[in-house]
Amino acid sequence: MKCSLGLFLLVCCVSLSFGSSLQCYKCEDYSGAHCSVQQVCSYEDACLYLHEKGGKTIRRCIRYTDCENSRLSQKFPSISEYTYRCCNTDLCNSGPVTAASTSFLYLLAVLSGLWSCCITA
Repeated sequence: MKCSLGLFLLVCCVSLSFGSSLQCYKCEDYSGAHCSVQQVCSYEDACLYLHEKGGKTIRRCIRYTDCENSRLSQKFPSISEYTYRCCNTDLCNSGPVTAASTSFLYLLAVLSGLWSCCITA
């Protein structure tokens, strides 16, 4: 019974995070420091993290279909050399490593739910 309740709560928590609007950080700066301004994106958007080589870092919502090199070059013509990442979890554009850490947290939640089932069984 405890196992079923634990799995039910885990599924509910994961489902709630999928149902809400995507939130991304929004800022442009030259320091690359952590951004604290947040914006709510549309259902067609992703979060963009774009870093110009030796220049500014841009974080904002962007249409998911625009998350490719050729379209970004058109949207940011003044930036010639850059690295970018588009992601679709809340506030995932804080920096270049966030996607891996977010995936790790989801994996950790699933494993802990499964582990609690095995212990109580």
